[in-house]
Amino acid sequence: MDHFVWNVDPVMVSIFGLKIHWYGVLFALAITAGFQVMKSVYEREDKPVESLDSLLMYAVVGIIVGARLFHVVFYDPDYYWANPGQIIAVWNGGLASHGGGLGVILAVYFYTKRYKINFMWLLDRLAIATALFGFFVRTGNFFNSEILGTPSNLPWAVIFERVDMIPRHPVMLYEGFSYLAIFVLLFALYRKTDIGKYKGLLLGWFLVLVMTVRFLLEFIKVHQADYSTDMVLNTGQLLSIPFIIAGIILVIRGQKARRLARESQG
Repeated sequence: MDHFVWNVDPVMVSIFGLKIHWYGVLFALAITAGFQVMKSVYEREDKPVESLDSLLMYAVVGIIVGARLFHVVFYDPDYYWANPGQIIAVWNGGLASHGGGLGVILAVYFYTKRYKINFMWLLDRLAIATALFGFFVRTGNFFNSEILGTPSNLPWAVIFERVDMIPRHPVMLYEGFSYLAIFVLLFALYRKTDIGKYKGLLLGWFLVLVMTVRFLLEFIKVHQADYSTDMVLNTGQLLSIPFIIAGIILVIRGQKARRLARESQG
């Protein structure tokens, strides 16, 4: 069986020694797309659009710092202990989505304090943009031939020639398109229903859906943390469980508030 062979150079273009990577371009597109989603939200709900520039700065710093530190601590601590200078080399890859999530939550907390915006209101709406953000980032992983899947003989398996000649699940694409579908669902619910009125409900569904996808796909991912290879659940799955539990709690609370509101109106 012939399989699709992927061998794209992660460097999109090099100009006078300056290398522009596909991952960097897609990361920039992720930020731009997320910004446009939040701009539409702010305009729809009469929030100060001019404060979005600051939100962007807070969120990007929170995502990068949190994602990098989680990768360093949970996925490859031995390497970074031996090579501390590489900790800041984010351009070489190595960002953990769980850490990015915690980093942006902390950054948003400080932003909401400064601009007097309700913390949970903003997290609910950022969840929509974050799902779209994840789609672009996982596409960037595809261009980098990283976050590989386990070997597979399925017709759509991909040979990542820069790594080896083994057909594998394109698991980063599975994940990316799952995130895109979650974005479409959350954005539709926000625009077409009253779900946005109940604090924590959008965020809860985001956490449940995204982290469940992440948990399930870890079964067909090559393990990224060496010390997790002999464990029943790997590092990514263990880190996903608290987020799933938090999401379930938020959904239950939000749905209860939604039901009570409807009963009082009836």
